[in-house]
Parts: sequence; structure tokens; C-alpha cells
Amino acid sequence: MSGQQLVEMANDIATFFAAEPDPAVATLGIESHLRKFWSPRMRTKLIEQWRRDDSALTPLAAAAVARLARNI
Repeated sequence: MSGQQLVEMANDIATFFAAEPDPAVATLGIESHLRKFWSPRMRTKLIEQWRRDDSALTPLAAAAVARLARNI
């Protein structure tokens, strides 16, 4: 799976969590989803993509990936 495909998937997850009125809670929800349902390889590839260029990620998705990267 390409980094771009993972970005699109992360953005889809962020779209679901965007209904949460508190952005901090939404960010934690996205991070939790990535930890629970994505393989370590997928998470690593997404983080690498984020480090190269985070412009394709929505703000919520980017915040969740930043948390994920800090808490590996």
C-alpha cells in the first residue's frame, strides 16, 4: 500500500471523527483507531509520509499522526 493510499485512509477516518465537537477528543479517537486497526508497518509508512509532506492530510489526521509519531 502506498503512502498516498494510507493518507487517504487516514483522512477518511478523520472525516468520521470530525463530528466530535472537541478536536482533542477527535484526535485521540483517530490515533486510537490507527493503533488498534492498522498494522505497525502501515503506521510506520504513514508516519514516514507525514514527515516527508503532511500537506495531503486533513488537520485532524495530521494531529493524530503527530501524536502517533511521538508515542511510538
